[in-house]
Amino acid sequence: MDSADSTAGAVPTGALPTGAPAGRSTDTRLPPGDFGVVLATLRARRGWSVRQLARRANVSEGQICNLESGVRNPTPAVAAACDAAFGTGGRLAELAGPGRRGARVEEVVETGPMVAGYERVLRELKDLGRSTGPRFVTASLKSITRILTDAGPHAVGEQRADVWLLAARFAEYTGWMAQEAGNPAEALRWTSLAVRWGTEGGDETVAAYALVRKAYIAQHRGDADAAIRYADQAAGHPAADPVIRAHAARRAAQGHASRGDAGACGEALERFRDHTAEAIGGRTSSWGPRIGNGSPGLLEASCMLGLSRFEPAADLFAAELRRRPAIPADSNSQARFAVRHATALVGVGRLDDACQIIEATLPVIRRIDSATVRTELGRFAELAARTRGAAPGRLALIDASAALALGS
Repeated sequence: MDSADSTAGAVPTGALPTGAPAGRSTDTRLPPGDFGVVLATLRARRGWSVRQLARRANVSEGQICNLESGVRNPTPAVAAACDAAFGTGGRLAELAGPGRRGARVEEVVETGPMVAGYERVLRELKDLGRSTGPRFVTASLKSITRILTDAGPHAVGEQRADVWLLAARFAEYTGWMAQEAGNPAEALRWTSLAVRWGTEGGDETVAAYALVRKAYIAQHRGDADAAIRYADQAAGHPAADPVIRAHAARRAAQGHASRGDAGACGEALERFRDHTAEAIGGRTSSWGPRIGNGSPGLLEASCMLGLSRFEPAADLFAAELRRRPAIPADSNSQARFAVRHATALVGVGRLDDACQIIEATLPVIRRIDSATVRTELGRFAELAARTRGAAPGRLALIDASAALALGS
């Protein structure tokens, strides 16, 4: 599930998670996959960067990247060093042994266990993506996608469709991580691959959801007209289900808010509520966030902010963030809505309250390194910089926010 405007939980000031210390894992099971995939997944679980793992294993960063991407096979010595770094008791090193690493895809007959295993890994990687950002999950996503697309042509019957559909889901999330890393062109490329592989698996709905993703990309580059156009195309797509139409209505609502069209924004919010009610209890779509986790209140508050109706936006954000429990695994959404709340508070002249929220949130924004959240932070910094008479400490925080928004 992509994290964009996911309303699965936002927290009050000071309650944002800081993440587990590097090197500490809550799960010692070895995930499925070849050596490179398992290595990347274990690294993501620990929250280690490539550099941290390289230092712990006493190998070069380039070797780690080549192993994770499948460019190189591990030597016994390197495999043993990585195994020691993770403390996996020889199980990781076994994956580099004879007969384990070099299995030919053509020999794959039963893909059911592979699909089930990688479905679990995808859920885990999505949790990591929401809590740590794209840098720790992208290598694993690409490696597993390569395995699935290699296996797809050699699977048969329903298993063939399952493999291609799972490859499409990996590609769609890889696209979202590319967007979070600030590469919209790469995001669109992976989204197009998701459409192709979803069609190969017999699911046309991904083509409709891809239009929602294009709407979000347009929204974050400041092109409200394109965002609305893509959202309308998604809603009218023959394969769109209620979940996709709800996502499309959310994008349309925020696009109209950005244009200052309160009437069209309100109509889109009504469509969002109607489609959400229709979707809940029905068949769950494979694409996008779970629509049942969404909060119409947070979406409405975001639209009020887009319309520069700062007072109702600030009040609604405060009420919704108090009401909803914190979900530690979703730092991305929590940071996003915290920044929006702070921006609304600046708009009503409550700079001190806004800066308290931002001060608590900046460490999380640095950790997840999300391009879309940095865009939100840039809007806060731009509005806050216009405030006159701010104390020096507040001015320094605004300057730090502006620099972080630019990736500095």
